[in-house]
Amino acid sequence: MPTYRGSCHCGAVTFSLVSEITELTTCDCSLCRQKNALMTKVHESALTIESGEDLLSAYEWNTHRAKHFFCSRCGIYTFHRKRAAPDYFGINVFCLEDFDPATVSVRATEGIGMSVIDRDARSQWPGPREAD
Repeated sequence: MPTYRGSCHCGAVTFSLVSEITELTTCDCSLCRQKNALMTKVHESALTIESGEDLLSAYEWNTHRAKHFFCSRCGIYTFHRKRAAPDYFGINVFCLEDFDPATVSVRATEGIGMSVIDRDARSQWPGPREAD
């Protein structure tokens, strides 16, 4: 199984993942669309944070199940714990060393239609509304 090393832009947060990368995904939810994410999905056991865990900031919204991690120094999105599969991470493949995303197929995933639970949800969160 291949091992990939990754980091944020400033190098303060470093991580590794042991996984085959057979598919990349985009997501059309309001957050992923704005950060222009291209991700691969790996089980939590495949991801190891090597350094800078204390420098990661987490952004949570709506259901607070997904946790999007960013370097607090340079602001780069490194990975996130997935809402629909909380034992998996979405990894920002642009943070991986020596990985060419052009070699792997990309699948668009639908996130825009995920339910919005928060009664104070911003209009930019376009999913179907549910009452609390």
